[in-house]
Amino acid sequence: MAKAKTTTKDDRHVVKIFDTTLRDGEQAPGNSMNIEEKLRLAKQLQKLNVDIIEAGFPIASDGDFEAVKKVAQTIKGPEIAGLCRCSVKDIDRAWEALKYAGEKGRIHTFIATSDIHMKYKLQMEPQQVLESAVKAVKRAASYTPNVEFSCEDAARTRLPFLAQVVEAVIAAGATTVNIPDTVGYTVPFEYFNIIKFLKDNVPNIEKAVISVHCHNDLGLSVANSIAAIQAGAGQVECTINGIGERAGNCSLEEFVMVLRTRRDILPFATNIATEQLTPASRLLTSITGISVQPNKSVVGANAFAHEAGIHQHGMLMDKSTYEIMTPESVGLTASALVLGKHSGRHAFKKRLGELGHDLNDELLNRAFERFKTLADLKKEVFDEDLDAIVTDEARGEDKYKLEHITVTCGSFAVATATVQMEINGTPVRTAELGDGPVDSAFKAIKKLTKSKAKLTQYNVGSITGGTDAQGEVTVRVEEGGHTVVGKGSSTDIIVASAKAYIHALNRLHGKQKRLTDAV
Repeated sequence: MAKAKTTTKDDRHVVKIFDTTLRDGEQAPGNSMNIEEKLRLAKQLQKLNVDIIEAGFPIASDGDFEAVKKVAQTIKGPEIAGLCRCSVKDIDRAWEALKYAGEKGRIHTFIATSDIHMKYKLQMEPQQVLESAVKAVKRAASYTPNVEFSCEDAARTRLPFLAQVVEAVIAAGATTVNIPDTVGYTVPFEYFNIIKFLKDNVPNIEKAVISVHCHNDLGLSVANSIAAIQAGAGQVECTINGIGERAGNCSLEEFVMVLRTRRDILPFATNIATEQLTPASRLLTSITGISVQPNKSVVGANAFAHEAGIHQHGMLMDKSTYEIMTPESVGLTASALVLGKHSGRHAFKKRLGELGHDLNDELLNRAFERFKTLADLKKEVFDEDLDAIVTDEARGEDKYKLEHITVTCGSFAVATATVQMEINGTPVRTAELGDGPVDSAFKAIKKLTKSKAKLTQYNVGSITGGTDAQGEVTVRVEEGGHTVVGKGSSTDIIVASAKAYIHALNRLHGKQKRLTDAV
């Protein structure tokens, strides 16, 4: 068998990376972010060197509009996109936020094209959909030549009609056409044929970049994206950690590392600074409170861990026996600085920067004080500890704040929690009995906040090893159809639980406030 020819970077086609973590990724339950959090993540995406950042859906709320506007005003390098329906009001609102990015502002408009969506969701005839698409693209193109059009549910759209829509929107001014697998239904060979059909049957297809946006309902989003670029797509839409609606989107880190690792047979490259992949993953986790599973590809805790004896023996002989990529290539570089109670502010700030955390002076000071307190309790402070500290300290102005908590419990005593909080700056205090220390603490917090939220999930884990490790608690709460995730950490697991619950209630309050302000 002939050996596959290894391509060089000069003859590899560069695929654009369109990151939609701030838009599609945020739409999953518990993933909502405020303006400050979106901006922090956008700055990390800038370091990651993504080509396009989809910053939000400007018409959705005032908060989303302000977030897109802030990202457009602040981020330099990547193009900034805003999503909008095929409506004049949506498009005008999107450009109002995107105009601050100048020629790098991208209006991304969409409408569904599959029979099932047109019939049941839109209740429109195909000709009406076609006319709406063309009208929307023309409106967007009157603001900027940087226009992307998406055929929602393209993977289930009749191919002749799909080609008709694509040809029409390109003629109307779209410079990127997105062919999404909106419900994660297609498989690689089928998706390849869809893209190839458009390449072969749309006369003006070369005037636009074909983009793909794959969901992971059947676990095929990365595989489908690879198949699409092999058929001629030039842009892939993805998210950090693969977050997004339902089962999520194509994982940015997985797609990028497939191309980097299998360059011997895949003649494609990206502009991604892969050393920023792990910092990006950790930052997203710290913002949303949702961790990746340990066996997650590329960025999971076990991605470069080896326990089996035969694997360890191979690794000792030569790392390439069991590692197809290096930890350093994805940002898992070992720190030369051991952080402990004698470490100074400069070392602390440097390590935070390496982990992807860019804090202002106020947040840095608060985080450093937390670090010194923790360092007094532990011999060594690990990267995971630093991530947890930043998560706690970078939450902005919260309505609810924990002052202190005291719990008494035991085999022959009813658990009692005394909790003191600040609510909008006013100290409040109460005590409650419960079925264990966590239950009593949560009851006291619920009483003070007058919350009607339902606790739907409670998870406890250890951030690092050892009896002096910080405990990390993740909770999920739901109220009025809104679901949020809260996260808290402390060497005292009861304190961590209280912090997580209060964090969730603050996020729920913020989400409800943004929706109220938008009405």
